[in-house]
Amino acid sequence: MTNERLAKGGEFLLNEAIGTRLFTPEDFSLEQRQIAETTEAFVNNEIFPDLERMEEQDFPLVVEKMRRCAELGLFLVDAPEAFGGLELDKATSMLVAEKLGPTGSFAITSTGQTGIGTLPLIYYGTAEQKARYLDKLTSGEWIGAYCLTEPDCGSDPLSARTTATLATDGSCYLLNGVKQFITNAAFADLFTVFAKIDGQHFSAFLVERGMAGLSIGAEEKKMGLKGTSTAQVVLENVRVPLENLLGEAGKGHKIAFNVLNVGRLKLSATVTGAAKSAFAEAARYTVERRQFGQFLASFGAIREKLADMLGGLFAAESLLYRIAGLIDDRIATLDRGSESYYEQYQKSIEEYAGECAIAKVFCSNTLAQVADESLQIHGGYGYIKDYPVERYYRDERINRIFEGTNEINRLLIPTLLLRRADSGELDLWDKVAAARQGPCSDAPPETGGELFDTEYDLLANQKKLFLLLLGAVAERRRDQEILLALGDMAIAIFALESSLLRAAKIMAGATERKRLLLQAVVRVTAFTNAAAFQLAANRCAAYGAQGEVLSELQLTIARLGTYPVQGLLEAKQQLAGAAAESGGYLF
Repeated sequence: MTNERLAKGGEFLLNEAIGTRLFTPEDFSLEQRQIAETTEAFVNNEIFPDLERMEEQDFPLVVEKMRRCAELGLFLVDAPEAFGGLELDKATSMLVAEKLGPTGSFAITSTGQTGIGTLPLIYYGTAEQKARYLDKLTSGEWIGAYCLTEPDCGSDPLSARTTATLATDGSCYLLNGVKQFITNAAFADLFTVFAKIDGQHFSAFLVERGMAGLSIGAEEKKMGLKGTSTAQVVLENVRVPLENLLGEAGKGHKIAFNVLNVGRLKLSATVTGAAKSAFAEAARYTVERRQFGQFLASFGAIREKLADMLGGLFAAESLLYRIAGLIDDRIATLDRGSESYYEQYQKSIEEYAGECAIAKVFCSNTLAQVADESLQIHGGYGYIKDYPVERYYRDERINRIFEGTNEINRLLIPTLLLRRADSGELDLWDKVAAARQGPCSDAPPETGGELFDTEYDLLANQKKLFLLLLGAVAERRRDQEILLALGDMAIAIFALESSLLRAAKIMAGATERKRLLLQAVVRVTAFTNAAAFQLAANRCAAYGAQGEVLSELQLTIARLGTYPVQGLLEAKQQLAGAAAESGGYLF
């Protein structure tokens, strides 16, 4: 950690990107790479060979594999040192999740344990609660589950109907309600259950499986992730000791939302790992399958798919580890011995809640694209269970729904930004006013010049357009359609900026071949990004303005949002050829 000023959440929309400090996968230490290798070896040697049995819901085998995870220390990454954990940084935690990602069901089961199943206890538990339960979870002796969603409240958890009533003798709380879609329900031993004390005060409780009145419903018959347990948890007058209240009464929303921030980032890592693996299946298939007397890799229609998938993967990986680095930089400034350490720790994560939402949307959408196109490359065989891409395709769909739907997260991004601006944490409105004073004098990006200058100009213009449009639609900023468009613009900006900063950072030490591939992937990523940004910007303008104002905005979007790319076809062919040759992800 340097003395460099810590970046604020949302600040990327307001300031120039060049020179920004960031963490990239190229910065992984030897220890981090060794942990990644251990995890990858475990996946290849112990999970993939038995994955079919786990997909058939052999839950005793799943639990056995979970305990094997614990033996390898994979459940200790986020646990505090004071309770036998490793307490490693978020970048390492994301790396482990990424390496588990290709296993699909098992990845969700295991990250359900190390993420939402354990983090509430780590962040909000008392010393006594941690002493009682944490070792059981990190050793794999017990499995954890997180009970937030209910049958009538999916995206609105604060409308929960589950109640917690103090018993007449004052000895315990009585919990009543039904929790829906609970991961690990069939074999979990400890449930973090959210309920309203006296029907009003949203709170969290640690509930043991053996407590009378707790029962598990039938397994849901799901489209994908068939190897996970997903069922209802039914609570009927479950007597929960007073000391099992987690955190403060009435402050359960803090636990729910702060843990979800990490959950979203960890899911982003998991889906990025799955996307890389699905891409590798497609890349290998293009040099195995022949049509019309040629390998698939020789066809332009296939090459374009490979190149576009690579561009998305590069951006997803870049923004994922950039966010992990931002969080780690803040946490590194904290005093671990302080009584308020975990309170400050949570604030460090909450600072980048908007960025975590960006990662969740972008990375899950990237997996959707990769899974779909990988199956398409396989043709009819991709629809057959014998080919792994069939599972990737089925498993992918849920990622855009849980940990907050992508729509909720797209709304959250601008909502958090506006909230921070209104509280004075960001000088957003000053930047909006400055952008409105003369944007028409700006020019579109020019081709040529220094390395990535065209793309940096595009990025600067996108930020200017974001501020211009925000100013133009400010009076209607509560309309969800407008917020969604603003969210999509912010996602595009962060993805492009993360890709550019990473590529520029590693250029100097790269081989000539790597430099050429980096230039190619930047072109492809920027081209796709510019199209997505322009679409969102035009939606925003059309929803929030009319008459001459709308016409002027549309002209400005067309002028400043255009990416005058050169050599795009050659860049795509170069990327696709390299991917087919290597049989997978290149960076």
